[in-house]
Amino acid sequence: MFDNPFARFGSNPLVLDGAMASELERRGCDLNDALWSARVLIEQPELIRQVHYDYFVAGADVATTASYQASFPGFARRGLDQDEATRLMQLSVTLAQQARDQFWADAANHDGRQPPLVAASVGPYGAMLADGSEYRGGYGLTQQQLMDFHRPRIAALLAAGPDLLACETIPCAVEALAIASVLQQDFPQATAWISFSCRDDANLSDGTPLLDAVAALHDYRQIIAVGVNCSAPRHIAPLLQSLSSASGKRLLTYPNSGEAYDAVSKTWHGSSDPMAFADAARQWRAAGASCIGGCCRTTPDDIRALAGWLRG
Repeated sequence: MFDNPFARFGSNPLVLDGAMASELERRGCDLNDALWSARVLIEQPELIRQVHYDYFVAGADVATTASYQASFPGFARRGLDQDEATRLMQLSVTLAQQARDQFWADAANHDGRQPPLVAASVGPYGAMLADGSEYRGGYGLTQQQLMDFHRPRIAALLAAGPDLLACETIPCAVEALAIASVLQQDFPQATAWISFSCRDDANLSDGTPLLDAVAALHDYRQIIAVGVNCSAPRHIAPLLQSLSSASGKRLLTYPNSGEAYDAVSKTWHGSSDPMAFADAARQWRAAGASCIGGCCRTTPDDIRALAGWLRG
């Protein structure tokens, strides 16, 4: 039987953290690499720990580890063997745990907060391909093939002792079912959230209706929350509203900052305003989300503004 780590928070909303990769870039890291933020696990792990710490100080109840793009095939392309790949994946969990423990020890007054959680990030198969497939789906793989891909990485991450898994930016229902099935069959004491990437107000990146994908997860009790991440903020409220009466699980969302990404020039355009982000989060909360944070291009300032409103 598994424990639900969200239960300690009762009915209170949870503040998720913000972006890891773009925050590392903002602090000077070069992530022009197929490993993306996982590259920093090799080169500057202490910086990852500091980013986690800064999000906790900003008010995050949950840290998501820097393992989104970490996979055995991805590390193998870098020439790292299975033992070293396992060490790096588990290091991502340890860094977040260390930051959490330091924050909790440093905080003179916890203001009624519960000790934060560490969620080990499990990115989609498309993240390993490093070609944008997590925003398209349609890999052409069976559920069993996707289970075989995810199983060893999930095993490595769980061995490091995170509070739960953050299975995120999932673009297709078959991959969500693959992950849920791996947990049910091989890791019955583990819990996870599954968060989808969506292309509009109703559908996953591969065109599957979000409602159908979430309905397929109904009987997988280890999946304790479902929602949407790394999608445009304008789509979030309609997507959550469609789920609010259709799922008995917690709803979560952590969209990007609202800036637009140009895949040709690999640059972001537009502006990001922490208070505007927090104001938008009011709509997401009203639409049913009880776990709210940020994805690409959000910062500790965004999370600070969000936490100030949610706990205000």
